[in-house]
Amino acid sequence: MAKSILIITGDGGECYETLYAVHRFREAGYEPRIAAPSRKRLHLVIHDFEPGWDTYVERPGYQLASDLDFSEVRVDDYDAVLVLGGRAPEYLRHDTRVLEIVREFHEREKWVFGICHGIQVLASAGLATGARVTAYEHCRSDVESGGGEYVADQQAVRHGRMVTGQTWQSHPEFYREVMSCLGAEAEVTL
Repeated sequence: MAKSILIITGDGGECYETLYAVHRFREAGYEPRIAAPSRKRLHLVIHDFEPGWDTYVERPGYQLASDLDFSEVRVDDYDAVLVLGGRAPEYLRHDTRVLEIVREFHEREKWVFGICHGIQVLASAGLATGARVTAYEHCRSDVESGGGEYVADQQAVRHGRMVTGQTWQSHPEFYREVMSCLGAEAEVTL
């Protein structure tokens, strides 16, 4: 049986982070499974930076179907969980089932990964408390109010069995660390 990775996102999830995760895990021999509030084609978004804007802009991205809804998640079926960024964590951090899932991975000493705004879910679940983490720079207050130490000068940070990354621009550093933690071959075969 293939090793499985649970990916948590929803409508408004970052498109590039989602597609990159699914493809990178498949490439490394894992079975990625996307969990969302419901089984459907998710409306993913592209966050990018435009000259003259004080913050990022959001555009529609590719759609991707979720494999299961949060009520169907059994933590025992997965080796790790990845919480993606985008706008989805803004509302997912209020979903009690999502918080239970993330806490259960942590309590069972399974790997917990989060990138960009995904820290909002991890902090709401209490996983930032006492941890060194990184995230999108404007999530710093989420980290600090959640009792964590925000690391600004690293693209990816490992703290115990948790790895966090700043943004989709951090994919090389983040996934090198993720694959190292999983014991997978991180080399890309060309």
